[in-house]
Amino acid sequence: MKEIIDGFLKFQRDAFPERADLFKRLATQQNPRALFISCSDSRLVPELVTQREPGDLFVIRNAGNIVPSYGPEPGGVTASVEYAVAALRVSDIVICGHSDCGAMTAIAGCHCLDNMPAVGHWLRYADSARVVNEAREHQSLHDKTASMVRENVIAQLANIQTHPSVRLALEEGRIALHGWVYDIESGEIAAYDGVTRQFVSLAENPATRAMPYRPASAA
Repeated sequence: MKEIIDGFLKFQRDAFPERADLFKRLATQQNPRALFISCSDSRLVPELVTQREPGDLFVIRNAGNIVPSYGPEPGGVTASVEYAVAALRVSDIVICGHSDCGAMTAIAGCHCLDNMPAVGHWLRYADSARVVNEAREHQSLHDKTASMVRENVIAQLANIQTHPSVRLALEEGRIALHGWVYDIESGEIAAYDGVTRQFVSLAENPATRAMPYRPASAA
């Protein structure tokens, strides 16, 4: 805790004064342009990876960057998605997985989670990705896990489209969906191309979308 408190004191002393005007504007309002859904893993920091300032991203983090399908019992993720899309009216949603994900490793390796029943229950929201991944051949557990990370991003992109607020925003042509996988060691991001249904380098294909904006009248 000493290091955490020392970090806060450094922020208060050095970083906060440099952004005093920004924090003054943010004190009574926020206008983030993107909803960023990522894993809780300590190695993935959305604001660092995207070089965004406070107020730029509305962030949801949980084990496995999971978005449960919309249902009659709304949870924290559902409420946060709805608020970001319906109230804040973000224009983009990013679902970002990452390499060496503990949640996806547990699924790919069929690890017993009897001692963590809440985690096991939560990861059931990745079942559709698991079934697809299990139907494929993999050269190694490492490859199987990496594939699971990608399949999970695709599955969560499908899940989020069951949310009424997201569905409406897509129909109105005011939101785009993005599926990313961040590689911790290289710092690179692979983005899911909804047209080719392949992951491509985001650096080489910055316009890549999982589902692009489209006019409300589009078929």
